Amino acid sequence: MFAMRGIAVSFSIFAMLYGALSVAVCGLWRSVWLAAQRYSARRCANLLFVLRLLPFVVAAGVTFVLAVPSFLLLEPRAVNEPMGAVPVLLGLCGMTLLLTGMWKAAAALLQASRAVVRWSSEARLISSRVIDSSSIDCGASVPVRVSAVAPPLAAAGILRPSVWLSRAAEFVLSEREFETALRHEIMHVRRRDNLRKLILRLVAFPGMAELERAWREATEMAADDAAVSSAAEALDLAAALIKLSRLTPLEPPAELTTALVHSPAVSVNARVERLIAWTEQQQGPALRYSLVYPLCTAAAVVFTLAVTYSQLLVRMHAATEWLVR
Repeated sequence: MFAMRGIAVSFSIFAMLYGALSVAVCGLWRSVWLAAQRYSARRCANLLFVLRLLPFVVAAGVTFVLAVPSFLLLEPRAVNEPMGAVPVLLGLCGMTLLLTGMWKAAAALLQASRAVVRWSSEARLISSRVIDSSSIDCGASVPVRVSAVAPPLAAAGILRPSVWLSRAAEFVLSEREFETALRHEIMHVRRRDNLRKLILRLVAFPGMAELERAWREATEMAADDAAVSSAAEALDLAAALIKLSRLTPLEPPAELTTALVHSPAVSVNARVERLIAWTEQQQGPALRYSLVYPLCTAAAVVFTLAVTYSQLLVRMHAATEWLVR
């Protein structure tokens, strides 16, 4: 009974925090996103991704750092108190959220794996196009393969990524257009966008579809910016987008892939217009991130938590007692 009560209380705290914070993020993310439009697409994409993960990270952190220890240390094991329906229902909701996320992540991985297996049939490696990713600070070679059933151009894989090109796309793209479009996909590999998509499936929550869609569009624009360094290259990428958008893939791209053209026509048109209007100021210098501020913030949080930890445990236990009753 003690173990079941602890599980119900822990999942109840997780469900309440996750739900409340997710509702807050759903209501606020558009305002934050609009305010971030003056920054680069890469920074906007990172901000949206952090906002999407924030409810899960905070809820899981409070549960494991405060809720579980407070119950184990302060809850009497010999007391056989009746447990109400509220913590049971909330606990079931928390377990359902986690199991649903795990199921969606596993299904997305399986779908992507099956898609790569289908594309691999009669695929050929473009040996002269194996990208030495160290030239773009990715640290590994990314093979490029051509397949009749692959999407026009897409990056697939998390641990061993590769770029796939359809035969129709190989035929319609010029050499310069192909080079620029290929750099776009390599940037997705460098940023590990497929891994980020998997994480979003793992933390799935109702009502987050628009935020995730905005993040995907921001990642495409960020990859566009990173792939071009001149107005001519921007026009080449815009031409590649237009040409590939006219090709109808034999099957929709898997969820854990980054296709050059997979978003709605409105988003593709916006990207094309953005590339046509490309300027050096738009690209901006590469951002340099310093670990000083994150480390100082983390140290301050750890210090504050260490000083007030015992009081926080007592208050958390009082809150869980109120919840159980």
